[in-house]
Amino acid sequence: QLQASGGGLVQPGGSLRLSCVATGFPFDEYAIGWFRQTPGKEREGISCFSRISGGINQADSVKDRFTISSDDAKDTVFLQMNSLKPEDTAVYYCGPCIGLGYPTEFRAWGQGTQVTVSS
Repeated sequence: QLQASGGGLVQPGGSLRLSCVATGFPFDEYAIGWFRQTPGKEREGISCFSRISGGINQADSVKDRFTISSDDAKDTVFLQMNSLKPEDTAVYYCGPCIGLGYPTEFRAWGQGTQVTVSS
């Protein structure tokens, strides 16, 4: 399972750091990324990090504001979010990624963590 945490309420321009901990998930076999979803919309891939290649894919909407990183010793992936905007409001999930997509067979998304950007 991949469990995201660290969300909350923040003012526009603020920062948050999300964490994703892998429990019983083959962390070493997949690129792990961050996704977000708002009601009525498809899950959107925003950042994907391959620890094997070192490659990073970022959505244009978060480039220069969000940074993905990992702590391999702790099977944890982070998302540092700076300069947050109201349109970043969503439930954020972590999961295996292929570019900014995800394996269609993956179902174990976990509950996600709510990020709300509002004054």
